[in-house]
Amino acid sequence: MSRAPAVGRRQEVWDAIVVGSGITGGWAAKELTELGLRTLVLEAGPMIVPERDYVEHVPPYRMPYRGWNDRKALAAEQPVQRECYACDEMGRKFFVNDIENPYTTPDEKPFLWIRGRQVGGRSIMWARQSYRLSDLDFEANASDGIGVDWPIRYSDLAPWYAHVEEFVGISGRPEGLPQLPDGVLLPPMQMTCVENAVKEAIARDFGDTRMMTIGRTAVLTRDHKGRSACHYCGPCHRGCRTRSYFSSLNATLPAAEATGRMTLRPDSVVHSVIWDPARGRVTGVRVIDRQTGEDLEFFGEIVMLGASALESTRILLHSKSADFPDGLANSSGVLGRYLMDHTMSTGAKAKFPGWENHGYTGERPNGIYIPRFRNVTEPSPDFIRGYGYQGWSTRQGWSRGLDMPGFGAEYKRQLTEPGVWEFELGAFGECLPREENYIELDPEGVDAWGIPALRIHCEWSDNERLMMRDSADRAAEMLEAGGGVDIELLTDLTAPGLTIHEMGTARMGRDPATSVLNGYNQAWDAPNLFVIDGAAMPSSACQNPSLTYMALTARACHYARWAKNRGEL
Repeated sequence: MSRAPAVGRRQEVWDAIVVGSGITGGWAAKELTELGLRTLVLEAGPMIVPERDYVEHVPPYRMPYRGWNDRKALAAEQPVQRECYACDEMGRKFFVNDIENPYTTPDEKPFLWIRGRQVGGRSIMWARQSYRLSDLDFEANASDGIGVDWPIRYSDLAPWYAHVEEFVGISGRPEGLPQLPDGVLLPPMQMTCVENAVKEAIARDFGDTRMMTIGRTAVLTRDHKGRSACHYCGPCHRGCRTRSYFSSLNATLPAAEATGRMTLRPDSVVHSVIWDPARGRVTGVRVIDRQTGEDLEFFGEIVMLGASALESTRILLHSKSADFPDGLANSSGVLGRYLMDHTMSTGAKAKFPGWENHGYTGERPNGIYIPRFRNVTEPSPDFIRGYGYQGWSTRQGWSRGLDMPGFGAEYKRQLTEPGVWEFELGAFGECLPREENYIELDPEGVDAWGIPALRIHCEWSDNERLMMRDSADRAAEMLEAGGGVDIELLTDLTAPGLTIHEMGTARMGRDPATSVLNGYNQAWDAPNLFVIDGAAMPSSACQNPSLTYMALTARACHYARWAKNRGEL
């Protein structure tokens, strides 16, 4: 049994309460405060001070394990989080303690839930790739007869994509592809010599059916809105003191604070949302103080959940009442269902001899992108939807000495010179929305604050497996076309969750009988409740989703202010 925080005396009523301070919570804070609303932002984790806590410039030789991590501590405290590359010795403090934040899965259905609980959330560690969805994506469910139709189309979200891009600062190259709409872009980063060679080979051998471009990334290539251009130091997942990459801590939360209308309260673990059956509205949230265990309540005219897809849905599932015995805003019965993530880790890699006289400086915080080409103009006989590639080429560095044979002076001399060029293409594929992929409250397990943990049921379908098998073959043929040798197929599909693009479970739709939210991220059953993170997604597309989350959030905030002024909330 979870404990319910005690009911306290009714205190100040905020114009809006935002749960979560990551990608979407930060955007909600910025938009709502700039629209004139006094906003309380609740974050489950501690405060992060960049000057104190960011560690991107801490060299391995200053760390106790020289950057190789304390493996015993990881196994004991972060057995799931350690599966993420960014959970290294310097950056592991930005990932949750798995013992304090447990969840369960069936043995035959592993799910790797990667989380960050601190002010800024996972926007501190995200990979920053930022792509628009197109009508190919917004119309996919309706076209294929799968899931529910999106209640919006590209034209509804296009101005909000631009609104977000103009503030964030996204570098990239416009390409004029209908399946990858162009946006408001800063100057692109440069490709390497090998990437340019492969790009030319793809254009030569595959015509206009495939193309390679530089990634579109939320990293500045020139000074922008008081933030400095990137200096290519490399380990972005450990923070960015120059604020060159976008995070809520670097950009949206400071903008909200500048209005004087935001109150940020860290260490606030949201227990549930308060429902008033007489008014048919939510009135606030119940909170447990992370450090003291104190039970608290905060009241607001609007509540926006942006705690991340699974956390926001977990809060709703736990917010039970006589009106909603299966979870708040769940009259449809679909809350918790249609969980998705992107497939990852399949593709190919190759060596590229002949470029030994070419090198590069710095650590470019970006790679290349090959937009989706499957099921765009012609249907594939094997699977529906599609995938895109991300990748990069580099020259082997001194770390190759771990596997390189030899010893003595000649061995050391070889390590002072860059090794062979390598190029890897990794596919990110669309996951179909399926009812059998779902989350529920664990009947027994609770977290460190007594709140029921989640039990996650999720596995890949045959469509995803066939798609990823195809992605490995297609990657190999493109690398071969560009002159690659010693080509290695990458066919080990990682478990769901590890791509860290989990979405769905509180989907938007056109019909309250089959969806939780309408096209403005507003709960059908509670007009002043909004779910603004990835939980709202009816389908996953194959592009990195954070830009879409941010655009949906900005749109929802402006709608909420409009509806509030009309007395509809």
